[in-house]
Amino acid sequence: MTVQAVLTGDIVNSTGMGAAAEKRLLKSLQQLLADHSFEFYRGDSFQVYIKDAGNALPVALMCRAAAISIGGRAGVLSDIRISIGLGKVVQPVKTLGTGKGDAFVLSGRAFDTLAGTDNRLAISTANQLANEGLEVIAAYLGAIFKVMTGKQAGVIFELLKGESQQEVAVKLKKSKSTIHQHVTAGRWTEIEKLVQHYKNIINQLL
Repeated sequence: MTVQAVLTGDIVNSTGMGAAAEKRLLKSLQQLLADHSFEFYRGDSFQVYIKDAGNALPVALMCRAAAISIGGRAGVLSDIRISIGLGKVVQPVKTLGTGKGDAFVLSGRAFDTLAGTDNRLAISTANQLANEGLEVIAAYLGAIFKVMTGKQAGVIFELLKGESQQEVAVKLKKSKSTIHQHVTAGRWTEIEKLVQHYKNIINQLL
């Protein structure tokens, strides 16, 4: 089975961000998702179809980091509530609203489980053994992102894109020591390991 991914998400506290910050976030998300099929609806909700399931978690985390970073600059607490459904997708996918397959169903169900909780990330497959590992990964990442500051998130966002600390320092016009402090406080080493664990589980599902 070819494992693909569907992300379902919505912006937390989008109205509290103010129009300018919300516009910046939406633009950032659109640029981030440009390589994938995506649709926004109701203004602050969206769905994304990612053919390579291994990329789904990094993309989801970049969405969250963008929201935390931009919200932080606007002086508000913002985030993205997001679920990842992993499985088969029925081809062709003409529109995400009519998409079919396990990945769409699992993403929707996982997103529903986030409602009314403090959790902001859920990952689900049809494989229950895999789900046990993915649940631990999601919970661990949730704890990290819950206390992440806007400045830390801005650095983590760039690292998730594959930038080096040196490149991030140049891009953000900060000293290497300042970037390193944000990397350490933002717990990048742990995030990197958790993303790799996620990819290892995906490889077992292929």
